Amino acid sequence: MWELAWRPGTWGGLALRVGQVAFAAASIGVMASGLGFANYTAFCYLIASMGLQSLWSLGLACLDGYALKVKRDLNNALLVSLFVIGDWVTALLSFAASCSAAGVIVLFKRDVLFCRSHYHVLSPGFILISRIILYEVFNHKNSEED
Repeated sequence: MWELAWRPGTWGGLALRVGQVAFAAASIGVMASGLGFANYTAFCYLIASMGLQSLWSLGLACLDGYALKVKRDLNNALLVSLFVIGDWVTALLSFAASCSAAGVIVLFKRDVLFCRSHYHVLSPGFILISRIILYEVFNHKNSEED
């Protein structure tokens, strides 16, 4: 197999996994310290995702530490494939959770008060769009009957 810098069973791999555990734990700590985080599903999903990430990385960090202690090479194709698939799954879950939490924050910071403060702009636009859509629907329906 290839000689990669951050491969499993090396000091670089151990440092990578310890860093992942630290950042996942920091993310959980920041999210859990907020008041009322449990009221929003996106934030609970982020905590669950970071919990899974920290457990996965902690397990691999322990495996890397053990491999370094007994001087065992983890450069096996099947083992590396398992690590890659697990990393992809946890990365996709973490990315999805982060995006959903960011979407909730953007909604609360920018969009909640927009309709209340700009109702005069939105109402005529929605009326115009709804009239155009209704006209097209009824016009299309009448043209099919002919």
